[in-house]
Amino acid sequence: MTECSSSETPRSALGEPSNLSTADGVTDAGTVWFVGAGPGDPELLTVKGRDLIARAGAILFAGSLVSEAATRWAPGGCDIADSKGMTHEEICTWLIDRARRHQTVIRLQTGDPSLYGALIEMVQPLDAAGIPVRVVPGVSSAFAAAAAGVESLTLPEVSQTVILTRVAGRTPMPEGEDLVSLARHHCTLCIFLSITLLSTIQRDLREAGWPEDSPILVVHKASWPGEEKIVRATLATVRDACRAAKIVTQSMIIASPTVGARQWETLVRSRLYDASFTHRFRRAVKPGAS
Repeated sequence: MTECSSSETPRSALGEPSNLSTADGVTDAGTVWFVGAGPGDPELLTVKGRDLIARAGAILFAGSLVSEAATRWAPGGCDIADSKGMTHEEICTWLIDRARRHQTVIRLQTGDPSLYGALIEMVQPLDAAGIPVRVVPGVSSAFAAAAAGVESLTLPEVSQTVILTRVAGRTPMPEGEDLVSLARHHCTLCIFLSITLLSTIQRDLREAGWPEDSPILVVHKASWPGEEKIVRATLATVRDACRAAKIVTQSMIIASPTVGARQWETLVRSRLYDASFTHRFRRAVKPGAS
């Protein structure tokens, strides 16, 4: 692959320490940025993430989950590679090697790097190699799925808590974090990485006391142009509905008493915007007052 350094903006001009070559020819390591690529739509990258891509010397993107379109802002000649066939060791070796050649190296990850992103296990070898690391957050698929369905994850007096979790598969869940225990809170559940385990989800929610008509939203590839699918179902029907829609990968499952509230005839409104509620920007207006 072709590599490029001439288009990279000196980090000192951007408020970062410069890693330019010293008089004796020794070059300090560049910075590896773990950038959240968001849920799929390249335009849901943060401005900071896009600007880093635009000055990167090397980019390693998670091609199994991140669209290559997210690299379209990269400068000509940037060293771009797809990590979907790489092992953990190969990924870390690639990042360390490029950081010794470039000021700005990007690990482009799906969603937000802090959620199911293997962030710490990749950062530790970089720390050991003396490579500076920074993280840029991204839009999670939980929020992109809610946006796709025009849903709110919280509603006054309905649910004020959101749990981001997954179902145990090849990766076990820590003690006390099984879905049955979490679902007993009867709040909003955003269930990652579990679309192939819908029968388990149905079983666990039933055991936690969720009724059969509990609303569930499933969004496949939320925000991906031309690929997004939205399924609205209930606890009783969600597995069959997803089968009918041929949804078997990359999906967010939202089980929440708030799903479908757009069609409710009555809502408890937020006190923040209630005319009778005083806060530091507005005084309450008493009923009948002009």
